[in-house]
Amino acid sequence: MPALVVVGAQWGDEGKGKIVDLLSPHAELVVRYAGGANAGHTLVVRGEKLVLHLVPSGILHEGKRCLIGQGTVIDAQTVIDEIDALEKRGVSTAGRLGVAERAHLVLPHHKLLDGLREAAAGDGKIGTTKRGIGPAYEDKIGRRGVRVGDLWRDGLLEKIEANLANWAPVAKALGGELPSAKEIAEQAAGWAERLQPLGCDAAREAAEALGAGKKVLLEGAQGTMLDIDHGTYPFVTSSSAIAGGACTGAGVGPTGIDKVVGITKAYTTRVGGGPFPTELEGPIGEALRKAGAEFGATTGRPRRCGWLDLPALRMAARVNGLTSIALTKLDVLTGMGELKLCTGYQLGGQSYDEPPFDGWEDVEPVYETMPGWDEDISGCKSKDELPKTAQEYVARIEELAACPVSIVSVGPDREETFGHDAPFG
Repeated sequence: MPALVVVGAQWGDEGKGKIVDLLSPHAELVVRYAGGANAGHTLVVRGEKLVLHLVPSGILHEGKRCLIGQGTVIDAQTVIDEIDALEKRGVSTAGRLGVAERAHLVLPHHKLLDGLREAAAGDGKIGTTKRGIGPAYEDKIGRRGVRVGDLWRDGLLEKIEANLANWAPVAKALGGELPSAKEIAEQAAGWAERLQPLGCDAAREAAEALGAGKKVLLEGAQGTMLDIDHGTYPFVTSSSAIAGGACTGAGVGPTGIDKVVGITKAYTTRVGGGPFPTELEGPIGEALRKAGAEFGATTGRPRRCGWLDLPALRMAARVNGLTSIALTKLDVLTGMGELKLCTGYQLGGQSYDEPPFDGWEDVEPVYETMPGWDEDISGCKSKDELPKTAQEYVARIEELAACPVSIVSVGPDREETFGHDAPFG
């Protein structure tokens, strides 16, 4: 049975947690394959809100096995805190949660360095979450990282010392002071005690599940336009956030993936710095922010809001090989009056149907206006039940993105979504 990938098709915050939560009952294994605790997947179940940063959203479903893959960078304390929070809610993770031994660790000095860099950058800052994600991935690529499996093996102190030695000149130049290797090792002893029982070869487990004909759901983080290779560089994350990242991050070969569902809001948001062609800074943008409760799940920062950007979505469909789209927060557009869709860009007298290499800050969005709707759509159970103008809005997105919309979210709760009954086909 081939795997299904869930990937963000915008700048993150599209509602991946909710969609993974809805698709998980149909899967037998759920694997988070990229990013770190900079991702916050928000779930609302029977009116109760839960935010998970590293533990896969499928953990809420009894009997589902969930893995944190080696493509992630792991803040050990965050994982432990999430396990404790889940257990407190009556959600047992025993025997159901695995952590890849090959995943790299986010260490305390990574967070310190992340914050120091952002502060030093001034107006040129990236707008990171200051969770240490970038420095941890730098260590991974620089071949000096400390991995989860190192926590319970000999030589941990020496690896931490070598890692700190690399960063010491950077910290000094930025006016900071790093913790000692001994301090970090003492914290790590507590992490090891909790995480060693969870340590596993996540890639092999995922491959064996597929080989046995099991349904595997691969959970992404952030979004396509934050991808290190395909996003709005340098205002991007440090990992491969596209569907291709599932191959390396989860250890699943491309022939094992059959479906890719791209999540997009019915409008566009982004957090942090970087270009945003359709951003609305006036009352309409504020209305979207208020109606959509657009505040970062990880940082609490207000999200920038704007009309749906089809050039970006069109690119996301291409680079991810989307087989379908999950459209979230359609209900937020209720009562907004006339709606606009960005169908292309103009830059220097040239037209673009996808994002250009550079000049993002200067592109002029080309808009198409569509009528809105005032009816409450939260009870709709199919596209046919939506108001006619809402149906036309969804159909136009399908046409412009050249990709079918299979799932539609019409409210924040788990039950206020339709089209997710047979995701594996």
